[in-house]
Amino acid sequence: MHSKVKLMKRISFLLLLSVLFFGISCDDDDDGGNTLELRDEAEVRDENATQIEDFLATHFYRFETNPSNDNYQRIVFDTIAGENINETPILDSDLLDSKTVVNNDIEYELYYLKFREGAPSERQPKFADSTLVTYEGFTLEGEVFDVSPNAVWFDLTQVVRGFYEVLPEFRGSTGLDENLDGTITFNDDFGIGAVFIPSGLGYFASPPITSGIGAYNPIIFSFQLYRSNESDHDRDGIPSWMEDVNNDRRLNNDDTDGDTAPNYLDNDDDNDGVLTINEIIIDEQTGEPSFPDSNGNGTPDYLDETFSPEVD
Repeated sequence: MHSKVKLMKRISFLLLLSVLFFGISCDDDDDGGNTLELRDEAEVRDENATQIEDFLATHFYRFETNPSNDNYQRIVFDTIAGENINETPILDSDLLDSKTVVNNDIEYELYYLKFREGAPSERQPKFADSTLVTYEGFTLEGEVFDVSPNAVWFDLTQVVRGFYEVLPEFRGSTGLDENLDGTITFNDDFGIGAVFIPSGLGYFASPPITSGIGAYNPIIFSFQLYRSNESDHDRDGIPSWMEDVNNDRRLNNDDTDGDTAPNYLDNDDDNDGVLTINEIIIDEQTGEPSFPDSNGNGTPDYLDETFSPEVD
């Protein structure tokens, strides 16, 4: 069987990473300087964990044909009750897995369903790559807040963390055909999954306006992964995921030279006047970068403002 989807280039305003106000208070000068107090992140983490685990214990999943695309099946979650009383809860499914994600020094357990990993021959995306997906987002109450049954490219640096942390557990499809009607037919071996995201890895206190997502509420995304491309946002020869200098899997807080441009968007990471691409070595056969440390001070040249090679 094949999956026939329309390839689209669009930005989902709901899947985009919203501004998270962790550690920030907002003053209102018009009402005497009242401060918006944010809830404790660890407290919210524990509350969300209970909400998600209760959901997993009381719900099951099934696949339904999507009326927008006969070849694209929706993943539906339903309550175990009434005629569904004998269904297996998600919590007991062999397909349920989890991973630990540290955010703001707080450990989260991120649950996800791996219905199918994807084709073994295909690459697994990194957390900063570009991915071609179809998806649906909804609350624990089943309210859909975003959906695309047509394939769309997402820059994973621009989506909520819970989404970009789970995509690397999947792979894409082995092939596709372009159809005369403008749709794309993918081989039926792409990755299929769902992720249950606590608010600390989602929108926390600031969900997008008009989304219908409540503050501090967990969300769910189901998705299909068709393709992934390694990203080099600043085209400096270093894949973006490698520019996570502090290894926290967040790119916006890596700014070696303090010029307000994070390294993955900065083509001169140490601001020494020599472009990063001229301070690294790229293997001509594999395209892989290596990072010389010419003065032996423990800092690679491209991050060392005290060393500048002579460039013709």
